[in-house]
Amino acid sequence: MSADDAAHLFDGMSKDLSSTPVRGADRISSLPDHLLHHVLSFLPAQAAVQTCVLARRWRHLWRSTTGLRIVGLDGPEPVEYLRVFVDHLLMLRERTDLDTVEIKLGTFSEDDHPYIKLWTRFALMCKVRALTVHIYDPYLYLDDLPLVSRNLRTLDLEGVGLNDYFLDFSSCPALELLKMNLCDISVDKISSRTLKHLSITNCRADLGSKVHLSTPGLVYLKLDNFSSTTPILVNMASLEAAFVYLGEDCIDVCGVLCGTNTIACENCVPNSSLLLGGISSAKHLELMSEFGKLIFKRGLKHCPTFSKLKTLVLNEYWCEAPDMDPLLCILKNSPVLEKLTLLLFSKGPNHMVEMKGSYSSVERLPETSEHLNMFEVKCNVVDGRILKVMKFLCAFNIRFSF
Repeated sequence: MSADDAAHLFDGMSKDLSSTPVRGADRISSLPDHLLHHVLSFLPAQAAVQTCVLARRWRHLWRSTTGLRIVGLDGPEPVEYLRVFVDHLLMLRERTDLDTVEIKLGTFSEDDHPYIKLWTRFALMCKVRALTVHIYDPYLYLDDLPLVSRNLRTLDLEGVGLNDYFLDFSSCPALELLKMNLCDISVDKISSRTLKHLSITNCRADLGSKVHLSTPGLVYLKLDNFSSTTPILVNMASLEAAFVYLGEDCIDVCGVLCGTNTIACENCVPNSSLLLGGISSAKHLELMSEFGKLIFKRGLKHCPTFSKLKTLVLNEYWCEAPDMDPLLCILKNSPVLEKLTLLLFSKGPNHMVEMKGSYSSVERLPETSEHLNMFEVKCNVVDGRILKVMKFLCAFNIRFSF
């Protein structure tokens, strides 16, 4: 809908409304413009433009919204239907700064790529602070141009192909939060001195590639089900909390890590230890893995000291060895640990069985933190696998209650 079309539609409606008795005050229209601009920013762009027919005061409010939400339609080639509308929208709106821009699209064709990239660049030109680009089918590979913005604070990407140029954040001095889900990350390094929150979920990289994460100001890290060799974590001295899950698609066999086919290859150990070493300064850790993954086990051979770690959440992976060596190793290297939670064969968040434990005497797990006195075991059913872990813990006078 163009501005002229909206004006004609408004004129026709206003004549009809003029003869209708007013039954109540329009309290929304009495709000100041800057509040109405903010309210309209929560609507999809199509709905925000259509508000121009509500009353004379609303005719041009959509042109200065603080947010822009470009949402694709259902059905085949939805982006094609958006092209003309969005192009006119971008030409007619005021050149005011944008707080948020959301681009969420379904199926699109190769011909749609230039339009989506243009809309993304427009958002950056309008000094957007929070940019969301979600693509559902297929992958959208963004420009081979660096990301340049002195205002961007939050970047949320899904279904996007990324390269070294776009993930070069040296020209984004305000960026603090980066989320990537279902993305194709074809980069050697992700580096940012200002990033505080980083979430990489269900993403993939080229087979055999090693993504280095260098984020000295990072406070929170989520690395969930990365489909390739696990990223190498360096320079994370400010980290306070991390969630790491090595899923079924994690490729960490020797042939990929170091180019050999020797299962017990020692060359892999230094790279493996960088995962645990990178998160060793955290106060809160959740470390999960599927059975058979090697990264954590090899990292334990050169296990770092978790000098600040207070709460630790582990799954059954750490208890699979008959002597519980992986579990004991990480506990021995956590000198100030206060609470241990074991999620055993249960994904949660709702567990059928929850047991809490504490020491019943002065005898403790060997060489563990003197502060460790809170234990939790969560599972769905108490079977032989759970009893094995409970028996091990009870041998050190840890008593549990439901």
